[in-house]
Order: sequence, then C-alpha cells, then structure tokens
Amino acid sequence: MEHSLRREAASLNAPDDELRAPAVRVGSVVMHCRALAPMVEFWSRALGYTPHEAGRSEDWCRLDDPSCRVSLSLQVIPDLESGENKLHLDLYTPDQRGEVERLRDLGATVVRQARAGKDFVVMADPEGNLFCVVDKRVE
Repeated sequence: MEHSLRREAASLNAPDDELRAPAVRVGSVVMHCRALAPMVEFWSRALGYTPHEAGRSEDWCRLDDPSCRVSLSLQVIPDLESGENKLHLDLYTPDQRGEVERLRDLGATVVRQARAGKDFVVMADPEGNLFCVVDKRVE
C-alpha cells in the first residue's frame, strides 16, 4: 500500500513526457562493417537469422530474427573513423514526428532529418551517440 501511494504521489509530480508511454521500440541493432557478404554469412549462421533479401542492397542487409524480436542490420561503412559509432539502435515507431519531439524533450538532438526516399531521422543522445528513429506506420 505504501509503495503504491509513493508511486501515485510521484506520478502527480512527474513531467508530462514521463507519463506518456513511449510509442517506440528497438527494432534493429545496426552494426557497421567494411565488407557486407562475409558479415551476412557469419551473423546469419551465428544467430540463425535470415537475410531480408527484399531490402538488401550493396551496402545494407537486415537479418531477421525467426522469433520476430530485435533484428540485426549490417551497414557498410568503408572508412570507419575513430570515435564513430560501430553500433547504433534503430528505434521503430508508428509516430515518428511525436517520438522525435519526445526524445528531443528528453535531451536528444536531431542530427539529420529524413532525406527524400528514406524513412529515418538521425538523432544523438546527450553524449553524442547516434541512433535512428524509423517511421514504421501501418498503412
């Protein structure tokens, strides 16, 4: 009883953004690599994931988890620089605009808006770590 009263009192003082449930989930962890084919071969066999051939390109492949949990995406970055993320999260949401705003209010910054033909906004957390907010609206 005492714990529930404390939670109730805390929720009355919480900012609005803390009360709203996030409409975002980790959909994919993106690993940067220098060569796509050997990495697809290794990680698909290591994890038992299946390459998503429909979205595959010469520099990108998503490996889908057969249990429909978080996928692993591989992205070719030929000249990885020191200090550049080698991993980043793709956060999937049906409300990209709302989630970008919510994450901005929490301290993230927009690094790059979605480009023509792309479904993601690049953001940085308060320490500069990059992540993407991916539009996954059901149409």
